[in-house]
Amino acid sequence: MLARVFTVTLNTYREAVRARILHGLFGLAVVTLGYALVVGAYALRSHDRVVSDLGSAAISAYSIVVAVVITATSLYRELELKTIYPILARPMRRSEYIIGKFLGTWLTLLVFIVANAGVLLVAIGIQAGAAGRALWPLLLLATAVSIIAYKKPKLRTWLPIPCAALVLALGVWLSSAQRAEMRVIVLQGALTALEVGVVAALTLVFAAFSSPFLTAVFSLAMVVVGRGAATLAALPERVFGAFIKSLGEGLAALVPNLMVYVPTRAFLTGEAVAVPLWPYMGWASLQALGWIVFLLAGAVLIFERRDFL
Repeated sequence: MLARVFTVTLNTYREAVRARILHGLFGLAVVTLGYALVVGAYALRSHDRVVSDLGSAAISAYSIVVAVVITATSLYRELELKTIYPILARPMRRSEYIIGKFLGTWLTLLVFIVANAGVLLVAIGIQAGAAGRALWPLLLLATAVSIIAYKKPKLRTWLPIPCAALVLALGVWLSSAQRAEMRVIVLQGALTALEVGVVAALTLVFAAFSSPFLTAVFSLAMVVVGRGAATLAALPERVFGAFIKSLGEGLAALVPNLMVYVPTRAFLTGEAVAVPLWPYMGWASLQALGWIVFLLAGAVLIFERRDFL
């Protein structure tokens, strides 16, 4: 079973990495990080804080868009091109196929988040005066990647994984003097990885029975509700009435509370001492894992009942 799931995971990752829309969104995310640097340069004070806050928010937003787009189109493309028929004709369960699809998508999203977080940390390090230290490692990394991509074309799809990890490590090293900003970016990146896992699983539920357009609409609507779950649960009855309040509480209970993965800056920097960091991160991880398992079970149940003929 694990071998079959692993095979689907790798194939899904390869397919997602080659998608032009992923390249475009990654480029747009990097441009947005550059915009954050420009805004930070014009700030009267706390330049690094502006850059880290805007950059982290941009990574979170683009990661959600990537999660919805890739998940909504990946399964539909398999059905449209009929490549799913020879796959399911083999001794592979539909549940294994869905789990592999999810893990491959999540792996792509993790690489996307790590790469963007690394670029942002490198930018903050350079802005803090570490440009001299950054020059040679960046040139060496770019040269090594170019040589490997030219000599070993089959490894091109796998290069983003070590490259993202190396860029993140370089960024952490360069921004070590800006510990507060490094802490914000790294912790928010970890929470974003959990959030997009939930979003990808949620999108996969809709993708199991719907078209890519409707899947994207439903998923983004659920993300909006999930980001406002705490607000919906606390609607004042005096203003909105008993029915609207009950409706808001019901929606908040039915959808994942995604605001758990977007905490305040004071919490990420450790200034909010009333809330311990690592118990919170552990609880957020368990909550994300629980939602992922529940949503994947729903996606498997729907997909197993689907008739492709």
